[in-house]
Amino acid sequence: MALVVQKFGGTSMGSIERIKHVARRVLQEKEKGNDVVVVVSAMAGETDRLINLVKEITAEPNERDMDFVVSTGEQVSAGLLSIVLNNMGYPAVSLTGWQAGIKTDNAFTKARILDIDVERIKKHLKEGKLVVITGFQGITEEGDITTLGRGGSDTSAVALAAALNADRCDIYTDVDGVYTADPRIVPQAKRIDVLSYEEMLELASLGAKVLQIRSVEFAMKYNVPLRVRSTFTEDEGTLIKEEDETMERVVVRGIAHNKNEARITVERVPDKPGIAARIFDALAEANIPVDMIVQNVSVDGYTDISFTVEKNDASKAEKITKEVANEIGARNVIRDDRIAKVSVVGLGMRSHAGVAGKVFETLAKYGINIVMISTSEIKISCIVEEKFTELAVRVLHEAFGLDKSE
Repeated sequence: MALVVQKFGGTSMGSIERIKHVARRVLQEKEKGNDVVVVVSAMAGETDRLINLVKEITAEPNERDMDFVVSTGEQVSAGLLSIVLNNMGYPAVSLTGWQAGIKTDNAFTKARILDIDVERIKKHLKEGKLVVITGFQGITEEGDITTLGRGGSDTSAVALAAALNADRCDIYTDVDGVYTADPRIVPQAKRIDVLSYEEMLELASLGAKVLQIRSVEFAMKYNVPLRVRSTFTEDEGTLIKEEDETMERVVVRGIAHNKNEARITVERVPDKPGIAARIFDALAEANIPVDMIVQNVSVDGYTDISFTVEKNDASKAEKITKEVANEIGARNVIRDDRIAKVSVVGLGMRSHAGVAGKVFETLAKYGINIVMISTSEIKISCIVEEKFTELAVRVLHEAFGLDKSE
């Protein structure tokens, strides 16, 4: 007997009929003799509806209250699925994230899981029950409800799989796996059968929306095998696992893009030790993650510093940066929301030369200017004007022959 954690996203839970279909997928696993823990997202569109209700009141709500409101969407989904399963004659119990023992820090709207007490879940499994748990949420030491950020149900599922020492974690969604690029942009994109944790981590961080980045971090840390598959087909999907020696044979595995980026530039910053730290320490204190950072060569003792943040954080980041800029005597702060990040990812980049040159040459050929560049062993990311996003993805996909891959 295996222990399997299944996660179903908002599209899978989008209606009563779809919830009944999810129940049948759960029972397929149960009838194999396995114990099953199910993690669910809110019904499609429900989290946005709840957020919009809050924004009708204020553009900057108290984040604790925001979490209190938006966490209710998953509770409805879990309750409905449990009712369906019980109605089909299979004992099930629904649990909120806090009832399931998920403890987090107090970074409201983007909390991190600190610990999971799985004793209650194990008790229900021993009783032969299917356990249905709300994703996306937990509770602080003080007893406040928190949410884990967009896509947080993936993180809930993988963290629970790790805490329960589950045999695997299946992420069910409306796509049948991870593709070499977004098929809506590149019709020739191919499904990838197997990915390493590291490749998936880069793809998720760079804009591939199949999995939340923190869920991949958990899977990698605790070696939880992940399978991304469709709720609506029997396809095996994409397996995400530890790297093996065959994976480096493919130079570039996929092209990712992210339009949820904003660039903030601080002009004429005094080029002195500790000045940049004051900017980024202030952003860190506000729980605003910074992605790419570029500092120009110093001229006459001054420099420009540019960095990118998520668009959702851009307004807050701009406000904080302006405050620090005034304190340090910088000249101006400029914000640009009309940018996008396009990235190429692959383990094979470690052992193959010329990838960066090919990226730059391809983009230049089509008149796409690169604003910022960031690299790692297995990725190259370029910030470009947002209007060139789709073109950049398509030409890079073709340049690296990904339409001919597996």
